[in-house]
Amino acid sequence: MSAQALSTQAPIQDPQKSIYINGEWQAGSDTIANINPSDVSETIGNYSQASDQQVKDAIAAARLAQPKWEKTSMEKKQSILQAIGDEMIARCDELGTLLSREEGKPFAEGRGEIYRAGQFFHYFAAEVLRQMGDIADSVRPMIKIEVTREAVGVVAIISPWNFPTATAVWKIAPALAFGNSVIWKPANLTPASAVAIAEIIHRQGIPEGTFNLLLGGGSSVGDALINSKDIDAVSFTGSVPTGRKVAAATAPNFVRCQLEMGSKNALVIADDADLQVAIDAAVTGAFGGSGQKCTASSRLIVMDGIHDAFVEGVVAKMKTLKVGHALDDGIFMGPVVDDKQLASNMDWIEKAKQAGANLAFGGERLDMPHDGYYMSPTLFTETDNSWDINQEEVFAPLACVMRVNNLEEAIAMTNDTRFGLTGGIITQSLRSSAMFKEQVQAGCVMVNLSTAGTDYHVPFGGRKESSFGPREQGQYAKEFYTVVKTTYQKAY
Repeated sequence: MSAQALSTQAPIQDPQKSIYINGEWQAGSDTIANINPSDVSETIGNYSQASDQQVKDAIAAARLAQPKWEKTSMEKKQSILQAIGDEMIARCDELGTLLSREEGKPFAEGRGEIYRAGQFFHYFAAEVLRQMGDIADSVRPMIKIEVTREAVGVVAIISPWNFPTATAVWKIAPALAFGNSVIWKPANLTPASAVAIAEIIHRQGIPEGTFNLLLGGGSSVGDALINSKDIDAVSFTGSVPTGRKVAAATAPNFVRCQLEMGSKNALVIADDADLQVAIDAAVTGAFGGSGQKCTASSRLIVMDGIHDAFVEGVVAKMKTLKVGHALDDGIFMGPVVDDKQLASNMDWIEKAKQAGANLAFGGERLDMPHDGYYMSPTLFTETDNSWDINQEEVFAPLACVMRVNNLEEAIAMTNDTRFGLTGGIITQSLRSSAMFKEQVQAGCVMVNLSTAGTDYHVPFGGRKESSFGPREQGQYAKEFYTVVKTTYQKAY
């Protein structure tokens, strides 16, 4: 596969009519250009931006549709969600290409993301048929108790650009499965993938108003949604500052919110680690997806006995990594998402140097055949955990190595952060892995694996400033997308 062969593939829906409300595609009040970060000379399309009135229209449509959707038969809901997943998987090459063009991740990752998103719909299609309640006896005679779950109502979903399909779908699928109506505001950097998914949902015959798509900025569309009294729940994935804003806006209206935010994940390399396993996990976790993952291994905490061999091995592997156009064959890493992200990444590299870090590899903007936002994967050594580079989420293909003497120091350093999404250890010791799993303050813990990579049928989320509210994914999703009703009935 080559960039030249696939870059001319056209978007599906007319970009200038990419607002979807009450079953109809509409033009917005303005448009924004969707630029390919691998080749900035290519504009994928000029995508609509929703007006204030369209936000109101979408909320009204969702409110009207929600009770009807909740009362739709289980088999009908199941078949719709199953069909959405079927089409996504059947078209994963096409839609993966589109995703890679607008976000910049290699085609293999883009295709995989679409396929996984289809599996999310399949999983929650099955959950539609698996919604069971509880029966209990009362402490009072002749009274039976039923505990059931009902839909929350209208759910606003605000999703990020780094996993523009997967993160959105793991919110949309359970919201629909449990009988809610949805208003989705995707990131403005990745509108094409959102429109493609909305078109698939539309084509499966979902009732009008049940699902709505609003493209637009966070300060306009996003603010209108999180401040609305007619929204029942908001699920958000993004930065900590924006997450705080969502929490502050929803609290006065008693709107439930679910926040997935920042991270600064550590991967510990123990003295007894299999060196090749450690190198592969670190490189994949730190630099895959250009480091633009909330689960990226940005802090590499390495015990003294293996430190030098580990750093040497990581640098050697980094030298083999191919950076290039997202649709080129054999690349490991594409560009970063846009010029602002690239500028921020280069600023962080300078800050690390000024703090006294040793640049072991990379740290450069790359000149490539295509004019895009390319940089080298970057590794710093001899860094201190208290430095900003090790405390702030950078969202770049950049990792910092820190040296420790023992497991106790490694665990303490892992926890010395205001975040707590994922944490990992590479070790051959059952004792060390048990201590790490028990003591690390993270929502997801990995042993002999990269910190990046999660399954769709189990809960996902973190601690501290990484997450707020119920967990996402799997059966735990019902804690956010449903409300519990307890019914008492006396038998005469």
